[in-house]
Amino acid sequence: MELSKVFEILLYAVPALITGLIAYYFFKEHTKNEDGRRRYLLHKDIQVTTLPIRLQAYERMALFLERISPNKLITRVQPTSSDKNGYETLLIANIEQEFEHNLSQQIYLSDECWNIITAAKNATIQLIRKSGLSDKVNSADKLREVVLTEMMEKRAPSDAALSYIKQELSDLW
Repeated sequence: MELSKVFEILLYAVPALITGLIAYYFFKEHTKNEDGRRRYLLHKDIQVTTLPIRLQAYERMALFLERISPNKLITRVQPTSSDKNGYETLLIANIEQEFEHNLSQQIYLSDECWNIITAAKNATIQLIRKSGLSDKVNSADKLREVVLTEMMEKRAPSDAALSYIKQELSDLW
């Protein structure tokens, strides 16, 4: 008699246990899906909010790269005297000032993009310094001429960085 009672209890308990486990599993999956949906919606809202800011950062960095392009920089920044060292310093200070003005944009760009932009800035400064060390350069006007001649022969460092920005932007879409 005792055995039949135990068997009867098991007949009622096992289906209830199975039903409870199935309900727990479905509730757990439902909660997981709802959490994922909320995260997706939050991520989507953040993207809608930050995308214009990121695009503005890319625009500002593209403008920076255009402004430090040696051809445009030399055309825009006129020498104040005939001293080549003073003009070289003026050009480099102008590049550094532009860079510092846009320093905060790095938080909206990928690390790789920021590193390429920084490398372009440094390469442009090196190009100006290297041109200033040339024996042919004895005045600010001659420095301008040498840098412009150098740019006719090869591509500006900022052009490669600008191409990378365009590529990264096309990957956003």
